[in-house]
Amino acid sequence: MKEHSSCKPEIVYPCRWQYRLIGEERMAIIEAVSTVVDITTCSIGEGNVSSTGRYLSVNVEMTVNDEAERLRFYQLFAENQAIRVVL
Repeated sequence: MKEHSSCKPEIVYPCRWQYRLIGEERMAIIEAVSTVVDITTCSIGEGNVSSTGRYLSVNVEMTVNDEAERLRFYQLFAENQAIRVVL
């Protein structure tokens, strides 16, 4: 029987990191991103749209310098009203 390891993957910083941001309005999500980072320093791409069309995702890729910065960006995105879920 195969055992599962509880070890976190080792991430070598700085690295490119992608956040998938889910919300209801694309422009509102992009505006939320601009309150966290300079959008000229990241790549913003189209994601998926839910089957009902109510929700959509936006992919944001940027360089993060360390784990603290990566988690800080995650928290700031999660706190924004325009973003329902951060993956």
